[in-house]
Amino acid sequence: MTSPNPPQTSYRAIGWLLAVPALFGTLITLVLPTAQTIWLSFQSGGILKESTYTGMSNYAELLDDAGFLRALGFTVSLTVVPLLVAVVVAPLLALALDWGGTWTRRAGRVVLSLAVVTFSPVGVAAAWMQGLRPEATGMLALAEGLREPDTAPGTLRLIIGAATFGVVCALAVIAFLPALRGGTAVPAMLVVGVLVALAAVAVGLQTFSIGLVLTGGGPQRSTETLAGLQYNLAFRDARFGSGAAVAALTGVLLGVLGIVATVVAVAARLRITLTRAGAPSAGPAAPPGPVSGPGGSDGSPKTVGVVVGVAALVLFLAVGIVLAWPWISGVLGTTGSEAGGLRTQVNTWVPAVTGALVSVGVAYLAALGIGGLRPLGRGSEWLLLAFAPWLFVGPGPLGVANWQNMRNLGLIDTFLALFPFLLVSVPALFVLTLLCKGLAERNDKDFFSGVVLPSLPMAGILAGAVALVNAQDLFWPLLVAQRRDLSTAPVAQMFELRSFAATTPGVGVTTPLLVVAVALAAVVAAQLLYLDRLAVSTNGSR
Repeated sequence: MTSPNPPQTSYRAIGWLLAVPALFGTLITLVLPTAQTIWLSFQSGGILKESTYTGMSNYAELLDDAGFLRALGFTVSLTVVPLLVAVVVAPLLALALDWGGTWTRRAGRVVLSLAVVTFSPVGVAAAWMQGLRPEATGMLALAEGLREPDTAPGTLRLIIGAATFGVVCALAVIAFLPALRGGTAVPAMLVVGVLVALAAVAVGLQTFSIGLVLTGGGPQRSTETLAGLQYNLAFRDARFGSGAAVAALTGVLLGVLGIVATVVAVAARLRITLTRAGAPSAGPAAPPGPVSGPGGSDGSPKTVGVVVGVAALVLFLAVGIVLAWPWISGVLGTTGSEAGGLRTQVNTWVPAVTGALVSVGVAYLAALGIGGLRPLGRGSEWLLLAFAPWLFVGPGPLGVANWQNMRNLGLIDTFLALFPFLLVSVPALFVLTLLCKGLAERNDKDFFSGVVLPSLPMAGILAGAVALVNAQDLFWPLLVAQRRDLSTAPVAQMFELRSFAATTPGVGVTTPLLVVAVALAAVVAAQLLYLDRLAVSTNGSR
C-alpha cells in the first residue's frame, strides 16, 4: 500500500495556501456570527431598546418555560420518521438496486433525481394547505387534526413524514450506493449509515418552513419548533436576547452532531474514489445458488437480482406518488400565480446560484489542499475538525447575528441582502476533501490530471445542490426583505397563501417547469455519468 502523501512534500505549503480562503471564510461568516450569537444571548433588548447585559437570565427563562421544552421535544419528534426512512428504507432500496445490476441501478438513479429536484418545503406546505381546505373532504380528518392542540402535533408529524419521504429516501440512497462499490461494503455502509442518521437529525432540528406555513406554530404553540420559537422571540416579540439563546442552544446540538460525524468519518479513514465507467459493483458477497447473486463474473445481473431491484423501485415509486399526491395534484390543478413572476425568480436564483458558486468554490480549493496535497501528511483530514461544528448548521442558528450585521451595514430590504451570508460550504468541503483524498491516494499521474480534473465535476454537482437548497430557503429571505418586490419564490408563495385573495395559490411557484426541467436534466446527467462511478470505502482499502 503506497503512502497517501503527495509525491513532493513541498506541495504541502501549497496545500496550506489553498486552505486559507476557507479558513478565512469560516472565521468571518461562521465563527464570528457564532460568537456574536452567544454574546447576544447574554443580553436583553437590541431592536426596540438599548441592549443591556443580563447574564444567564435568558437561558434560565427558557429552561423554566414549558413552551421551550415543548418546542424542543416536538422538534426532536419530527426527526423520527425521516430518520427511519433514511436508515431503514434507503439502505434496503440501495441494496435492491445494486443487486439488480447496472441498468436497474441507473433507472433507480433517474427516478430518485426527480424526487430531489421537485422538492420544495414551502411548495409542499402550499399543496397540503390546498388539500386541507374545507371543500377537500378526502383529507377532512387531517384538516380537523391540525385545528386542535392535542392532535395537531401528531398530524403535522404525519404530514412532514409523508411530504419528505421521497427526498429523504432519494438522498440517502444516493449516499449508500457508492458504499456498495468500494470493496468494504459492510463497514462502509455502517459508516455512511451513521453519517446519514446524524444528518437527518440535524436537518430535522432546524425544521422551519413547513410548520410555519401550515400551522404557524399553533394552535396554542403546540406545533412550535425550535427555529419557529427563535423566529417568534427575536423578530416578532423583539426579544433579541431570548431568540439568540434559542439559537445558541440549537447551535450547540448541531455542533456536537457535526463533530461526531467528522470524527466517525476520519477515524474510519473514509475515502471516495471513482471507478471505471461501467465497472461492476463491488458489493457484499451474494448467497450461494445458481441465480441468487447480483450478477455473473462479468458483472451482468441475474434474473432474481433484476426482479428484486425492479420490484423495489416500483414499490418506492408507488409509495412516493401516493405520499406526494397533494403536491402533484396541486401542481396539475393550478394554472399560474402572480408570485411566480420574472422578478421573483431573479430574486430567487441569482443570489442562490452566486452564493453556491462562491461557497463551494472556496470549499473546493480547501479540499484540494487538505485532501489532495495533504499538508499534515497521512492525517491531514483531521483538519476538517476546524470546520466540523458548522457541518450541519443552516441559516437559522446564525440568523439573529447575521440579521443584526445586515442591519448595521444598512442592507436590510435591499437586493444584496438576499445573497447567503456564507463564504464556505462546510458540507461541500467535507465531501470534496474525502474525494480528493481518495483520488490522491491512488494517483499515478500528475496532481492536475489525477486529482483536479476528476474532482472538478463533483464540485459542480455540489454547487448545483447548494443552489437548489439556497433557492428553497424561507428563513433568511423572510428576515432581510419585507418589500414585496424583493420577495423570493418561497416568501412570495407564503405571502400569497396568507392573503385573502379569491384565486387559488400556485403550488408550483417554487418549482417552475423550466427550472425543474433544467435541474432534472443536469441531475440525471450527473447521476449516470459521474455519481454512478463513485465508490466509498473505509480503512484505506482500495
